[in-house]
Amino acid sequence: MATKANHIALFSFNTPQMRAFHLTWMAFFVCFFAWFACAPLMPVIKGEFGLTMAQVANINIAAVAITILIRLIVGPMCDRYGPRKTYTALLLLGSIPVLGVAAAQTYESFLFFRLGIGAVGASFVITQYHTSVMFGPRVVGTANAAAAGWGNAGGGAAQALMPLLLAAVVMLGVSETMGWRVALVVPGVLMIVMAALYWTFTQDCPEGNYAQLRAAGVPLEAGKKGGWESFKAASANYRVWLLFVTYGACFGIEIFIHNVAAVYYVDHFGLSLKSAGLAAGSFGLLALFARALGGYLSDRMALRGTLNSRVTLLFILMIGEGIGLLWFAKADTVTYAVIAMLVFGLFTHMACGATYALVPFIDKNALGGVAGIIGAGGNVGAVAAGFLMKGTGDIAQTLTILSGLVLLSALCAIAVRMAPPAPAMEGAAA
Repeated sequence: MATKANHIALFSFNTPQMRAFHLTWMAFFVCFFAWFACAPLMPVIKGEFGLTMAQVANINIAAVAITILIRLIVGPMCDRYGPRKTYTALLLLGSIPVLGVAAAQTYESFLFFRLGIGAVGASFVITQYHTSVMFGPRVVGTANAAAAGWGNAGGGAAQALMPLLLAAVVMLGVSETMGWRVALVVPGVLMIVMAALYWTFTQDCPEGNYAQLRAAGVPLEAGKKGGWESFKAASANYRVWLLFVTYGACFGIEIFIHNVAAVYYVDHFGLSLKSAGLAAGSFGLLALFARALGGYLSDRMALRGTLNSRVTLLFILMIGEGIGLLWFAKADTVTYAVIAMLVFGLFTHMACGATYALVPFIDKNALGGVAGIIGAGGNVGAVAAGFLMKGTGDIAQTLTILSGLVLLSALCAIAVRMAPPAPAMEGAAA
């Protein structure tokens, strides 16, 4: 019988583990690209609809608000129906508002579809679930972080490529008003294509698909507590809620930066739309290696020490993120702002990877519930940051306040520390 993989054969597609690894990060990349495709075009959309700063804040909040609920739902759904069915359904249903936003004619309709697009952000939970059930404890942190990081890079790719795609459409003679709509059709079509690939080439776990395995009476490790039971078990674990806070302070900040960076560079430093998109995109593209680095370091430290070594690393990364974010908020030239953004972005992405390197060891029998609740924490952080910006009316001031909150959240990271028999616990999670 197939078992979890204890090494990552990066250039192989021959095993179910590696097919799941590659297709899940690709699906997440497409979802993240679709999720943030609107963000770098907001200066154009803002002008067309005559949006106020408060309305832009509402759109940013809408983009991440619904994801909280959907992440809480899809985690237990993975335990119940398996990641293959859950991901395919999310990709197909999520493509509807992605395509719909291109047809928006008013602020209200744009806000409605932007709210719907937020659902595709729940793809992250399925990605982390799928890699967690496919890989063993020696490499699960690296696998989780690499798949999530490469998928996260879809946000950076959207920041850099969507303005270029808009420019290409305009060069073909299409008006700018119609051009951004045409550009936004692309990610919707990609999601439909990805759904077909995921359904065809992946399976739920190394042994096969949950439905067939349950029918055959095969005992499952993941998915043991399906649906509501998984959620209840996870929500009763205080470590889940501590990581909920820390993830809100790292991934929540990451999402917030994705949503405001382009507008910040245009308004605060006077950059063009293309230059602002490239600057903002560099933050997202850090995910290509930084998140994986956080997971890899977590795995290495755990092999040399204990499970608590993973906790210590997360604490250090959160401190670095808070200090770097303060530097970014106080930068007075675009050069220093970009450098500061890259430094704090490095810590932020690594902290995200280190958080989910801990997830498989919190409660292996309720993995979907754990992954879903902690994942939702990231969006709660982003929504809170959005409301904070709406209250202050100033992005730089918001970033300054957020830096202090990130430093406070590092205390939650260190409080996750496990009981003394940590090495045994890690081994038992194999």
